[in-house]
Amino acid sequence: MSLSIGIVGLPNVGKSTLFKALTKKQVDIANYPFCTIDPNVGVVQVPDERLGKLAEFSRSKKVVPAAVEFVDIAGLVKGAAEGEGLGNKFLSHIREVDAICEVVRAFENEKITHVHNKIDPGNDIGVIEAELILADLETVNKRLQALEKEVRSLDKEAIKKQEIVKKIKAGLEAGKPAREAISPDEFDSVKDLHLLTFKPILYVYNISGISLGEQAPSIPVSEGKDSRSQIPLGFNGISLDIKTEEDLIDMSEEEKKELGVESNLDKLIVEAYKLLGLMTFFTTGEDETRAWTIKSGNTAPEAGAAIHTDFKEKFIRAEVINWQELLNAVRQSAGKAPWIYAREKGLIRTEGKEYVVKDGDVIEFKI
Repeated sequence: MSLSIGIVGLPNVGKSTLFKALTKKQVDIANYPFCTIDPNVGVVQVPDERLGKLAEFSRSKKVVPAAVEFVDIAGLVKGAAEGEGLGNKFLSHIREVDAICEVVRAFENEKITHVHNKIDPGNDIGVIEAELILADLETVNKRLQALEKEVRSLDKEAIKKQEIVKKIKAGLEAGKPAREAISPDEFDSVKDLHLLTFKPILYVYNISGISLGEQAPSIPVSEGKDSRSQIPLGFNGISLDIKTEEDLIDMSEEEKKELGVESNLDKLIVEAYKLLGLMTFFTTGEDETRAWTIKSGNTAPEAGAAIHTDFKEKFIRAEVINWQELLNAVRQSAGKAPWIYAREKGLIRTEGKEYVVKDGDVIEFKI
């Protein structure tokens, strides 16, 4: 399953530095707007201690972790929806990703310019949200025009869709993202709009210059009544010292211990994975232990399709055990083969087509 998260933000907030720290790639990093023009793309391993424990249990020759794709997108500026900066090119890159990781500058540094010449994370969030909303309004207005002809012909589906699109428009005009304007059961009817504000957002507050482990500062509140400027640090996101994360790339584990610093990137990667609505199941054996990525709520046949389409189309049943129960069986089996012991104790369940896979399931498919 290939799903991606776009790293966005205003210019000079630390997007490309975060991307470099995440992917260990060398990318252009400079103190001027639009240093990144074409998106950088990197695949990042999802940290999961369960994988190593299962591989050790099975004495696997190969271990394959889950992964998530990050895309470093150029900095957005006020007026992007009208073509300022990289304008439509920037917005099209966001449209192609499945979720947004928005880097918000929350540190002072006179040597690094701010596009608005002030540090105000809440206002920065508001600027980007406003541009995405303006772009979505243009999309929605075009769709409403296209629906008018279908509605005049009394097409029931078109009438239903028009009502939902009008709700979205009203929400956007009130400054509300599309994902908050409609209910989840209405989404399927309009998901083909591919609105930017449908995408879930994880905020990463860049607190560069603050030692890892210290308390992060509060976000300054802008003057005026714009509630978007009053988002507290940590709201729907995490704080991260991105410059320190970059410095840690070339450090050995001994050096990190000596300095008393450790990376917090794993937390970001796991949160990004969750943001995409993803979960993990495992297959394990002597040849390979692998973490498979699926959408939360997938049934056993749908999960099997992550391995091969035959596992869905020719699905008969699935043998399922929780990863921890399997490892517990190793300790309790008293010399008996753990799989046999687990089966005798009823820990391995036989599940059919309706079974909804749970995060951490170890599965053997029968086709």
